Amino acid sequence: MAYDEHTDRFVRMVAPRTAEIVTDGDLTPGDDQVVVDIGFCGICATDTHGYESAALPPAVFGHEWSGTIAAVGSRVSHLKVGQRVVAGVGPACGDCAQCRAGHADHCDLAFAEANGVSDGAPEHGGFGTRIRVSARRAIPVPDALSDVEAGLMEPATVTFHAVRRAGITLGATVVVQGAGPIGLLTAQHARVGGAGRVVISEPSEARRSTAVALGFTDVVRPEELREVLAELSGGLGADVLFECSGVASLFQPSAELVRRGGTLALLGYPGTDSSVSYGDWQSRELTVIGSLAYSHSDFLGAMTLVAEGRIDVASLHTGTIGLDDLEAMFNELGSGDSAHTKVLVDPRL
Repeated sequence: MAYDEHTDRFVRMVAPRTAEIVTDGDLTPGDDQVVVDIGFCGICATDTHGYESAALPPAVFGHEWSGTIAAVGSRVSHLKVGQRVVAGVGPACGDCAQCRAGHADHCDLAFAEANGVSDGAPEHGGFGTRIRVSARRAIPVPDALSDVEAGLMEPATVTFHAVRRAGITLGATVVVQGAGPIGLLTAQHARVGGAGRVVISEPSEARRSTAVALGFTDVVRPEELREVLAELSGGLGADVLFECSGVASLFQPSAELVRRGGTLALLGYPGTDSSVSYGDWQSRELTVIGSLAYSHSDFLGAMTLVAEGRIDVASLHTGTIGLDDLEAMFNELGSGDSAHTKVLVDPRL
């Protein structure tokens, strides 16, 4: 089916710091595709950086979407019109080089989908009224999740994936550096995953207050972190440190807070090169784990934790705007002075 060109709008970047609202008159699903009415689309730091540079793949600018199936292709049997879904990645394809080698958790197709560069990637992201996408990427939402919780599942899954990769042991001393949405969700997943103490380091008073409201007691300013961690760990350092700020200059100082034989887990994505002490990392036998995106199973696991009330995503939601307010919000979030934690875009406003 085709839709009225006057009702379907989406936002795309045309130049750095310049976005435009475009109408699309044909969102007919292909045989293996679905069309989704967008309910919410979250704004993340990737989108803000994309607004500054206009360098993101079109499907990534607005990748945290959720909504309701509006139409399905002729070969789609596992989804139906009216079903709530979130944007994700499909199951391991079983045919790419990684899958054939037995590394299904790192399926090439799923990784390409997460980065918006797979064949048939959407022509635009979820900053719009509807999106046409491969059916394998639309993941059903459990009834127990609210629409707002569904709208926040993508960052909840990014952090689920990172904490799973870090392999926290029961009772571990964990540091989370940065208390933005990613840091706060990482801290919650670490707590659920068995961490004994979770120390959160954050310069913003408002974000520290949010961490305390989520039940964390060891919430400190960055300049206090080393002393507090030394006291909690008996001078050893962190068993696992999650670097969630993406500030390149913090990489080596972060590594120095990890005990000998501990793990440095990297979530924040730096925009510049980093200088580290290779000899320090080697001599202290650090395990360094990078984490980017997620697998299909990560979505299923993260949704289960949210549905059971073990991870609180809704408390991070601090504002909702319409498409016409998107540029102004990018400017606010990019200024570094915004009081928002997580803003959702509702194209119906």
